[in-house]
Amino acid sequence: MTEPLVVPSVLPADFARLGEEVRELCEAGVDRIQWDVMDGVFVPNLTFGPDVIAAARPYSTVGFEAHLMVVEPDELLGRYVDAGCELVIVHAEACRHLHRTLARIRDLGARSGVALNPHTPVDTVAHVLAETDLVLAMTVNPGFGGQAYLAAVEPKIARLRRMIDESGRPIELEVDGGVTDKTIRAASAAGADVFISGSWMYAYPDGKAAAVKRLRAAAKEEAA
Repeated sequence: MTEPLVVPSVLPADFARLGEEVRELCEAGVDRIQWDVMDGVFVPNLTFGPDVIAAARPYSTVGFEAHLMVVEPDELLGRYVDAGCELVIVHAEACRHLHRTLARIRDLGARSGVALNPHTPVDTVAHVLAETDLVLAMTVNPGFGGQAYLAAVEPKIARLRRMIDESGRPIELEVDGGVTDKTIRAASAAGADVFISGSWMYAYPDGKAAAVKRLRAAAKEEAA
């Protein structure tokens, strides 16, 4: 297993001080930072536009990833890359021509990712792995933070792991939703190597740096 990556979502952050929140996450030792972009249509919530992300970018020493939970991602790809997102993740459920969308992200100079909702079959991404740098298995239904981890997704994570390994491509396998120092173990055992944490990390009593270390250690222990 590669070194597990711990990536916080800024969804639980204090939006009035996003720059400082980003700086604190970097100081805590995170591997990159995720921006949950919601449009109020694909999911019933509204969050960040590209201008907000661009304003926070100078505060960061790690990469940004944009998780686009939107109905028309193709219209927005360039703006999020320009805002400083090195990785752009789109939902398979929102893309009419997924192959073309992923290729477009790469053409813009970013890495491409594709997310699958809990109910979406693994085979949905079987024929786009050549255009994909990351597959995200959602372990909650997208739209809100603080939801409980869906253990029923673990067999799907394992199938994605096998599919990626058989492809021979260096594709990251990310999980997002309800990740704690307990649930990360099963997700890691199933084959995930990138872990999004939001509400749990922000609420950890010993602070964000201790939370990052705890998550990384738990993922490595289970994989071993």
